[in-house]
Amino acid sequence: MSFFRRPDYTSEVTQFIDQLKSNKPTLEAEQRAGRALLWDKNLNLDDQAEYREASVPQQPYVYGTSGHANSK
Repeated sequence: MSFFRRPDYTSEVTQFIDQLKSNKPTLEAEQRAGRALLWDKNLNLDDQAEYREASVPQQPYVYGTSGHANSK
């Protein structure tokens, strides 16, 4: 070990996260369950194809009124 070696540094954020994980050991499992609930979904490729086919091409200037039913 070096004479000039300093103790390992841990930031306040890292200390907070480590303390949070030690106080609530189920935290990571709850996070994974929440992610699975909202994000980890099986995609239906048929629905995606229908969505792509039904999309309308966007005008170059989205706020333009040319071609709109109420335009003069």
